[in-house]
Amino acid sequence: MKERAEDSVADAPPENWVDTHAPASLRPYARLARLDRPIGWWLLLLPCWWSVALASEGWPSLVLLALFFAGSVAMRGAGCTWNDIVDRDIDAAVARTRARPIPSGAIGVKQAWAFLALQCLVGLLVLLTFNNFAIGLGFSSLLLVAIYPFMKRITNWPQLVLGLAFNWGALMGWAAVRGELSLAPILLYLGAVAWTVGYDTIYAHQDKEDDALIGVKSSALKLGTSTAKWLWFFYGLMIAALLAAGALAGLGFFFYPVVALAAVLLVWQIVTLDIDDPVRCLRLFRSNRDFGLVVFVAIVAGQVA
Repeated sequence: MKERAEDSVADAPPENWVDTHAPASLRPYARLARLDRPIGWWLLLLPCWWSVALASEGWPSLVLLALFFAGSVAMRGAGCTWNDIVDRDIDAAVARTRARPIPSGAIGVKQAWAFLALQCLVGLLVLLTFNNFAIGLGFSSLLLVAIYPFMKRITNWPQLVLGLAFNWGALMGWAAVRGELSLAPILLYLGAVAWTVGYDTIYAHQDKEDDALIGVKSSALKLGTSTAKWLWFFYGLMIAALLAAGALAGLGFFFYPVVALAAVLLVWQIVTLDIDDPVRCLRLFRSNRDFGLVVFVAIVAGQVA
């Protein structure tokens, strides 16, 4: 196995495929798109899959699941590229992010803009395979994506704006299947927003010292030692909204015990959280992929069992 690159980003998993196998010339672009950190596209993808499954009668369409996978990887990369262009000066002042491609000088700003355009084109090609309602709904999310990087400068709750943008797929999946929206996907979306505020607050505790020094705002700084108490609220909203959405969609019995298992994973996050341990915070943040997969299984089980 190849040695880990010396310039790999701090929070990338050890021995990730970008560091070990990607060609050196493409490695900075893969890092800019966060391909070395797949947790991000998982967290963008899973609400899409939940929504597709919730809207389906029986098994969800594998074609739709694959399209949302491709779109999520592309648009997560585009969102990260946009975020890094906007935040390049802030990233240079934060220990965890100063090795990112733009602040480190591995990629210039003009190159980053070109790469952003390429990723957006891929996302557009995926979007155009959907029905007209879903296409319009997809375009309506762009404002949230555009303003998110600026929120940490003006509000203590940038995580809320991230949640609003990052979970648009909870609406998109239903729209792609049915060509409309109803209360069930709206509740799913609101629950997912609360979930994101919770897990991204945990994530933000990694940077709280640097953020405080440079004047960047976050829910981690706002909540401080009360974070665990607020996680009960945010994650409780997620489970309540998920249960309500499943009931409205007419999911069967097996949905509920599997959701209970998912709830246990969130409780585990809260009771094992140490806001002063960055390694622990990152591990708990990444565990939300497993939570999301269990939720997907719960919805599918409620449809087919």
